[in-house]
Amino acid sequence: MLFADREDAGRRLAERLAGDELPDGLVLGIPRGGVVVAAVIARELGLPLDIIVPRKIGAPANPELAIGAVTQDGTVILNTSLVRSMGLNEEELERQVESEIREIERRMTLYRGSRIPPDCAGRTVVLVDDGIATGYTVLAALRSLRRAKPREILLAVPVAPSETLNRLSPEVDRIICLYSPHDFYAVGQFYLDFRQNNDQEVIDLLRSANA
Repeated sequence: MLFADREDAGRRLAERLAGDELPDGLVLGIPRGGVVVAAVIARELGLPLDIIVPRKIGAPANPELAIGAVTQDGTVILNTSLVRSMGLNEEELERQVESEIREIERRMTLYRGSRIPPDCAGRTVVLVDDGIATGYTVLAALRSLRRAKPREILLAVPVAPSETLNRLSPEVDRIICLYSPHDFYAVGQFYLDFRQNNDQEVIDLLRSANA
């Protein structure tokens, strides 16, 4: 399955969700690309749109190597076997986590401005990304959301490998995934247009949704 772009993926997910009961529903996108998909779903279903900003935790000597993920409330997910194999100590990990939390706070202010984050308690929350590979950032987002005591959490993504979905399944009430291929290398391989979105696009989508 190929998606033309993130908006196409959002429309297809919205069609899948259209007949579902989503009491007091809230759509949360993961910036940047996930917000584009989420904005289409929110618009098509007439639901409010907001964001959650998980960040991968990079290894101190190799920031591109993900050793875990963290969200704005301090929820941390670590690849413990990788952390042990690299011999990282608690102080090094704390520095990495604190650095990513500062970046999350910066982005939350940039994207949301002075708007207060929505209360997820008792609501049906649809968490959206443009695809999932390893799932560390999504897992951190899900565990952070669970702490907010929503009524139900739905994970809606266009594409993800089956092993990642199996790992995330216990964390959610339901998963809506349009395509789960056996040969998965990167999310971008399933899009004709997978250009990088910029911060201004996220800001504009949130402003438009909350106008």
